[in-house]
Amino acid sequence: MSQILTLRRPDDWHLHLRDGAMLRAVLPETTRHFARAIVMPNLVPPVVTAQDAAAYRARIMAAMPEGAEFTPLMTLYLTENTDPEDVAAAHASGLVTAVKLYPAGATTNSASGVRDFDKVRAVLEKMAEIGLPLCVHGEVTDPSVDIFDREAVFIDRVLDPVRRATPGLRVVMEHITTANGVDYVRAHDRDLGATITTHHLVINRNHILVGGIKPHYYCLPVAKREEHRLALRAAATSGDARFFLGTDSAPHIDPLKESACGCAGCFTATNTMSILAHVFEEESALAQLEAFTSLNGPAFYGLPANETTLTLTKGDPVTYPQKIDTADGPVTVFDPGFPLDWHAT
Repeated sequence: MSQILTLRRPDDWHLHLRDGAMLRAVLPETTRHFARAIVMPNLVPPVVTAQDAAAYRARIMAAMPEGAEFTPLMTLYLTENTDPEDVAAAHASGLVTAVKLYPAGATTNSASGVRDFDKVRAVLEKMAEIGLPLCVHGEVTDPSVDIFDREAVFIDRVLDPVRRATPGLRVVMEHITTANGVDYVRAHDRDLGATITTHHLVINRNHILVGGIKPHYYCLPVAKREEHRLALRAAATSGDARFFLGTDSAPHIDPLKESACGCAGCFTATNTMSILAHVFEEESALAQLEAFTSLNGPAFYGLPANETTLTLTKGDPVTYPQKIDTADGPVTVFDPGFPLDWHAT
């Protein structure tokens, strides 16, 4: 007999839509299941000003599939030249939902990010004053720090000092990958939340490296040891309101993934809800799935939960395309490595 689970329609609190042909190809994969998404601003050139954000939002709306009910939540890319008043005006107008911090050089298209945190202090203080959240890519870029330690070091060297220096600043630790990240969030009950991706609940670093390099499992922050994956699963399935879904679904065409210097990112928009139902069922936590995907994120951002619903039905194996075709080339859909039997409608 089929199992049926109905939950409020989910949101994605960390999403890459890119631009141009890629945007047009991948947007339907998100709008099929998600009502809203925090859209990342690391385009080339980045979305730095309110004017940039308005123009990008217009391009997203122009690419919207017919009949889709989806709201892109726009962000600004924090640079050392960001104008605090422009940020405040963008927030006051309702255009911008958050500001994104990339340490310079930490990930895809992050060259314009922050090197000297003293130069963004005025922006952070303004954000604390107006209640605008800061979404953080939490890794140091110091070449002397091992890539598997960069999240833990960032918490100690950057995140905790910034938060202490800026009382009231609301921070989302995006795509946490370590038990260190989980523990830091649990130790603070105000103004701090964290997103967890679908793929970090499924893969550890062995999936990338054992038996040959698997480029479609390579992402940043990179997947860590199994103990960290298990800590993430425990946090995601706990019902703790400080943890919520941010897929970090990040499309790259196959030639750029399957190359001598492959791009970082897993494209999970297509099958995320089926994978999550599988994971939560494994953890005997299906009752907590709605909180993780549909309730905790809106609560942190001060938004209402969606009134519409999504139904998950367990039955015959789920089929989904292995690749999404774009005008620039194919994008491989994340393979969780196990059959899926939860259908999302």
